[in-house]
Amino acid sequence: MFRTLFFVVAVVFCGAAAVAQTAWVQIEARNGLASATQRAQDYAARFDNVVGFRLAGSWHAIALGPFTPQDAAAELQRLRSQRLIPRDSFITDGASFREPFFPSGASIVQVQPIQPQPLQPQPQAQDPVADVQQAIPLDESPQQARRSERDLTRAEREEIQRALEIRGFYNSGIDGAFGPGTRRAMAAWQVANGYDETGILTTRQRREVVGVIREAMDSLGLRLVSDNRAGVEIVLPEAVVQFEGYEAPFAKYTGDGGAQVLLISQSGDRNTLAGLYDVMQTLEIVPLEGERNLGRAQFTLTGVNDRIVSYTFAQLARDGVKGFTVVWPTGDELRRTLLIDRMKASFRAMDGTVLPDTAGNPAVQRPDLLAGLQVRRPSVSASGFYVDAQGLVLTTAAAVGACSRITIDEVVEAEIAASSPELGVALIRPTTRQAPLAVGRISARVPRLQSDIAVAGFSYGGVLGSPTISFGTLEDLRGLDGDESVARLALNVQPGDAGGPVLDAGGGVLGMLLPKQGSGAQTLPGDVQFAADAEAIAAFLAGQGVSLESVGDAPTLAPEDLAILGADITVLVECWE
Repeated sequence: MFRTLFFVVAVVFCGAAAVAQTAWVQIEARNGLASATQRAQDYAARFDNVVGFRLAGSWHAIALGPFTPQDAAAELQRLRSQRLIPRDSFITDGASFREPFFPSGASIVQVQPIQPQPLQPQPQAQDPVADVQQAIPLDESPQQARRSERDLTRAEREEIQRALEIRGFYNSGIDGAFGPGTRRAMAAWQVANGYDETGILTTRQRREVVGVIREAMDSLGLRLVSDNRAGVEIVLPEAVVQFEGYEAPFAKYTGDGGAQVLLISQSGDRNTLAGLYDVMQTLEIVPLEGERNLGRAQFTLTGVNDRIVSYTFAQLARDGVKGFTVVWPTGDELRRTLLIDRMKASFRAMDGTVLPDTAGNPAVQRPDLLAGLQVRRPSVSASGFYVDAQGLVLTTAAAVGACSRITIDEVVEAEIAASSPELGVALIRPTTRQAPLAVGRISARVPRLQSDIAVAGFSYGGVLGSPTISFGTLEDLRGLDGDESVARLALNVQPGDAGGPVLDAGGGVLGMLLPKQGSGAQTLPGDVQFAADAEAIAAFLAGQGVSLESVGDAPTLAPEDLAILGADITVLVECWE
């Protein structure tokens, strides 16, 4: 039987705040009355001052007290040092507490806090795992622990193995057999948590191992959901995320703190699966770092950065492609691991229904969004052009000088091979060999002032998908300060054109367009541009073992032919932070 609560609490539960001189040591919070009552009973077998209070929603607090604030601090330190309460226990004034639910028949009135009570030794339970009403032993010898271990059911043994696996101590089969691998995992857990290394968990240690997992699972509010419109059945963490809406190809569930779940449902075939694999990696919710695996019938994506961890699974189903994405804040690895394991185990593609391509709100469509999700954008977009048959690209040094990642034409990874800050150019090398349609060839004829020139470049980044051609004239073979390594041009371009080739009328390269010059104290006319001179570029490349091809007195090309040549040699260069 449970004791009637005779000590008094300096808290009035009539909607008022707690009295400032009262303190509690809150040791647990449970979602659901049954679970909270069970845990309160366990603690009451060891402590005389256990009180359970209702919190907001379906949560319930289990606390020790009441104390004065000073006594509460001392009690918290003492109990933690003896490992008698969870490490995340804390002191509270009880302001969030509502009516008590434990002990049975408790009556709360306002009096002075009681002093901490010494622990009373309790007899060890004969079956501490199966009978939650019995006391938790403070400790057991290895012989006692092995005897109590024999009473565990296979399901309980498997739960312990699974808990050790989730926490990173066990990596073998979940079979309920405590062999050498399991013993090593138990010993490693004991060492990591400050216990004697015996390889045999005591009853209290077994409760601690599985208790953390159970609490994490309870806090997720897992429930099997059948989304009949998307045609997906899966376990979802309803305590964390709530349904937001449909935006093809996703059913979106969002929550506080950055947590998000997407159910994937899209008609299509193997090509659709491969396309989705590529598209998902352009989204902000799939960070660049992480394991990727694309197979013939399914793929997985893991993305990790300092804010989030995401996991995506998709597979071919009878009626299309179906799967899910989990986006979870960093620092909550245990719950994320548990959730993904449960979602993978419960996932089922329901035949006969798939999310239509028109699902969603057309009002939120933007080029930088996919199904309402932000598409990853580069920090800098510029232009460049091929200078040899292996795919080396010349671009502006300013565009790639501070990048964690460089891409060519959005998909080809590249790295800086050489750079000349003085000339303002950089040579970048693709990590995989390319086969350009054409390469830039230096003009062998002396350019004439006021002659027609053209610049090929990605004026608006990758929005248009191909370079544009801007026409102008060659104004001078030197810069405004007489620098002979640059030429002055008259034409109107966009910032994204910087790094593009400057071509003469026959398609020969006269130079490379530099970023717009000017400062806060001086602004040049809008059509004044500068280009790194072709001879200076050739000397820089020669120093890197690259020899630019040359072209002599080529016939004048029609504008459309010049545009084709420009498109063949010009690439989009993007810098990613």
